[in-house]
Amino acid sequence: MSDAPFGAAHDGGDGVTVTLHQLAHSRAGDKGDRLNLSLFAYDPRHYSLLLEQITEPRVLALFAHRGASRVRRYPMPGLAGMNLVIDDVLQGGVNGALNLDGHGKTLSFLLLGLTVTLPRSLLPERLPAK
Repeated sequence: MSDAPFGAAHDGGDGVTVTLHQLAHSRAGDKGDRLNLSLFAYDPRHYSLLLEQITEPRVLALFAHRGASRVRRYPMPGLAGMNLVIDDVLQGGVNGALNLDGHGKTLSFLLLGLTVTLPRSLLPERLPAK
């Protein structure tokens, strides 16, 4: 176990597993039935790790239950971030969806719930609580 507060990290042997929100933040936007999720590392040292683990297939699998049909990832190395464009995930969009969040604003929290594994040497000194 890590020295991180609140038991926020789990040592999985090959690395430390943390929740994505402990390393990055996200915002959401929408156009019709297409969702934009931005993801930015708090620490630029974690950017390459996020690129390795937050892949198009993994994000598509995360949103499959909402009918997502395609994910495109656009890396933004100068900002230590990426833009994820997810098609057919808003169940018709703002005017056509029966769900409570037609804009998809809360879906960034679903993304931030993913876990990532990082080497202990890259573990931040303090992690936000889960």
